[in-house]
This record gives sequence, structure tokens and C-alpha cells, in this order.
Amino acid sequence: MKKNNILTTQIIAGKYKGKKIELPSLDVTRSSKSRLKESFFNVLQFDIIDKIFIEAFAGSGSIGLEAVSRDAKRSYFVEKDKNSYNILVKNCKAIEVDKCQTLHGDTFVQLPAILDSLKNSTDELIVYIDPPFDYRDGMDDIYEKSFEIVRNIKNKNIFLITFEHVSTLNMPEELGLFKLNKTKKFGKSSLSYYIHK
Repeated sequence: MKKNNILTTQIIAGKYKGKKIELPSLDVTRSSKSRLKESFFNVLQFDIIDKIFIEAFAGSGSIGLEAVSRDAKRSYFVEKDKNSYNILVKNCKAIEVDKCQTLHGDTFVQLPAILDSLKNSTDELIVYIDPPFDYRDGMDDIYEKSFEIVRNIKNKNIFLITFEHVSTLNMPEELGLFKLNKTKKFGKSSLSYYIHK
């Protein structure tokens, strides 16, 4: 029997393979499907090692924690919802808290601040942006605002920016210093990869 209907998923690969992490209520966040997650990390392969990973709209942190399991140097997580954030912190403690930096707040404020703080770092960054799909609560411009963050990025040390987005969305060919490299579709969700021009 599931205790209080707690939803869990597990780390797919790396040193914490098989470790369970908790998911927030599905009313609040969508967990990234394992097929999509697996494909993302298959694309990255060993490129993840020693990079700094930033997960915006992190929810349970399942993508950033997967990155930690696969030897990312450090993961940053930004999550606004209080309940999801508490679960995220718990998950980080269960995996490897020393490699996790959690921020409770608005991605549109926190993500530019994190990027700015890492601008002169010699580390390369991978940014994963997964805006909520539901358009309730004035979220209708959430993609546009997310694109705007990327258009304003001045960092030279970005290895890759990935958007997880609803498949019906036409992604821009260019966002500031970055160009669309490829899009992969998984039913209702897609991943679009942006690299430096």
C-alpha cells in the first residue's frame, strides 16, 4: 500500500541508480517522463561530467538529481511552489546534498541571478528549463518570459540550454546568442536543444 499516496520515481543511471525520489502532487507539477529523461541524458552522455547543471522550474528536482548521479559537478534548482520545494530539499538530502543548491523563488528572478553569478566561472553550464504546461494563474506568457531570459544571457560558458515544452509549441530558431540545434518529440512533450551560435 502506498503511504498517503506518495508518488515516487527513481534515478535512471549513475552512482545513485535505482534510488527513489519523491514527486510533488501532480496537481502542481508534471514529472518529466522517464523516456524523455533517458533520451536527454543519452544525448549528453559524458558531457555532463564536471559541468554545472541548472534546473529551472525544478519541481522534485528529478532532472538535476539525475545529473548529480551522473557526475555533474553541482546542480542548482529553482522552484517557486512551497510544497514542491520542500520535497525538492528532501530529495537533495537523500541523494547528495553537498552537490545541490536549492533556491525557493521565481525562476524569472533566480535564473538570471544564478547565471550572472557564474558568468566568470571556468565551469561550463547546462541549463534545463521546463516551464509549467498549465496556463492557469496568468501563466499564458510563461514561454515568452522563458525565451526572454535566454535572449538576455551574456554567459560565454554555456554548453547547452534545453527546453522541455508542449509539443504543439513552435520554438524560435534563435534566442539571443543561441540557436536551435534540434527538437525531439515524446508525445505531448518535446525537448529542444539550444547551443551557442
